[in-house]
Amino acid sequence: MKQSLSLKWNLESLFPGGSSSPQYSEFVGETEALCAALLKELHESGERSPEAEQLTEWTEKLQLVLSRLREADAYVSCLTSQDMGDKRAVAWTERIQTLSARFKQAADLYDAKLAEVPDELWQQWSGQSEKSPIQFPLNERRESAKEKLPPALEAVASELAVDGYHGWGEHYNTVVGRISIPWEENNESLQLSVGQAANKLDDPNPAVRDAMAAKWEEAWAAQADLGADTLNRLAGFRLKLYGMRGWNDPLREPLRMNRMSHATLDAMWSAVEGSIEPLKRYLALKARRFGKEKLAWHDVDAPIATSQAKIPYEEAAQIITDAFAQFSPDMAQLSRTAFADQWIEAEDRSGKRPGGFCTSLPLSRQSRIFMTYSGTPGNVSTLAHELGHAYHGALVENLPPFAQDYAMNVAETASTFAEAIVGDALLRRAESDDEKLALLDDRLQRAVAFCMNIRARFLFETRFYERRAAGMLEASDLSELMVAAQKEAFGNALDSWHPHFWASKLHFYLTDVPFYNFPYTFGYLFSTGLVAVSEREGPSFSKRYDDLLRDTGIMTVEQLGSRHLGVDLEQPQFWQDAVARVIADVEAFSDLCE
Repeated sequence: MKQSLSLKWNLESLFPGGSSSPQYSEFVGETEALCAALLKELHESGERSPEAEQLTEWTEKLQLVLSRLREADAYVSCLTSQDMGDKRAVAWTERIQTLSARFKQAADLYDAKLAEVPDELWQQWSGQSEKSPIQFPLNERRESAKEKLPPALEAVASELAVDGYHGWGEHYNTVVGRISIPWEENNESLQLSVGQAANKLDDPNPAVRDAMAAKWEEAWAAQADLGADTLNRLAGFRLKLYGMRGWNDPLREPLRMNRMSHATLDAMWSAVEGSIEPLKRYLALKARRFGKEKLAWHDVDAPIATSQAKIPYEEAAQIITDAFAQFSPDMAQLSRTAFADQWIEAEDRSGKRPGGFCTSLPLSRQSRIFMTYSGTPGNVSTLAHELGHAYHGALVENLPPFAQDYAMNVAETASTFAEAIVGDALLRRAESDDEKLALLDDRLQRAVAFCMNIRARFLFETRFYERRAAGMLEASDLSELMVAAQKEAFGNALDSWHPHFWASKLHFYLTDVPFYNFPYTFGYLFSTGLVAVSEREGPSFSKRYDDLLRDTGIMTVEQLGSRHLGVDLEQPQFWQDAVARVIADVEAFSDLCE
């Protein structure tokens, strides 16, 4: 890409005026009116079993409101992320959460109506040809309704959650906004945002990493009591609601949301445990190159080169687009569109939220990608990751809204597959051993992230919920649990840990997806398996890959594996084969080190 690319996204083409946009205000108002009318209609329908015509009408209306709600929510998430000081955007967030609560009430009533339909009428209605694209989610909604509280009680819980449950979740942004980390650079005193400071943690210079790690831990320790209050309230709300529904397993909801069985989760983690020793070997080799006996926590993601040329944004765009083109022309075209039409917010500036994401706008048929780009190889990988999400969104944009609702674990499949494409292309064109070593290091950093770091988060959160059932935990208790989980997941391979990781990580505070951890590992290993299939099949696999992604909203992951790959995800073999590719990278890294 030879043209100069903007580092800032274009939100004006969606709703001009930002958080003061009259068009956005009108759009949200219209959506609120549509949702209120549907909610009233469902309430007034009484307890009688609905006729087929009424079911069809409700289904169309609910999907319309769902699309509009997703559009509104995606836009406001962009506003709050680009400027954490935008108070109007924060107010919009509360209003969208209220709208979401109203929509959930309507959806719960609708689902209850589905559950009331006699089996014979249900088979006749849901089996109609025009319902076939959404037959799976319709059946899923009907069965789920049978396991929840009565709609009136679910509505009360949803309404109270706006200022309670979701309000606590939003508190993370308040905490992050309080943090300003002092920093000296080029004889200049700076105040770094959390996003800017995070990029220093994997700086090639070990002195920079060490200095920032100390400041980072200190900054989050100062906010630990606020973070502990927040996590305790979030977990307490979930556990109480689960108890009222008669659910005794906190994993029940996240597994259902990810359309995944406990047997698949267990098979995956069993295979991951087999990766610990090889990855410990990689960490030891890396430590030796750093002149250390063991790596510190903040060394894990550091590049092995002591100096590293920055990759300009335009060059990163070209690298990604060329790599995508080797697999699929459609992926490459999506990438070109995203860069040319300013779908991406990548500017390195203060005031932004840390982290990265991709959000889809179903009515606009576009996506927006958020990150802070500073020119590191990791930034390039993150950019490829988020563009993978955007490609997934583009593949399902012509499906009915219910069929677009794919789960987080398969969403992470598309993104990590995109990362793998870019990583493999770079490795193939590498000319020197040093370059190959650096690229393998980047790949193995991601293996460590998904097989060790994510597992530590899962172990921490699982044990936190076990303890939280008996009462609230103090910040020191959470730090103790965190370090114990990190030591177990990393096989005690590091010489320092991150006690306040639980406070700093946004994922623990998200209210729309509980246990925002294991789906990442699923996506990583599932996509690793897909890469193996792609290498065996060659160019023809891209069409099968597209078909798999289109089906992610209408199948369980076990069905996806069986239909599109011919594998049983509840058995360990597929996952072990994926881990074997990680081990092969360790061997290649070891050979180059020697």
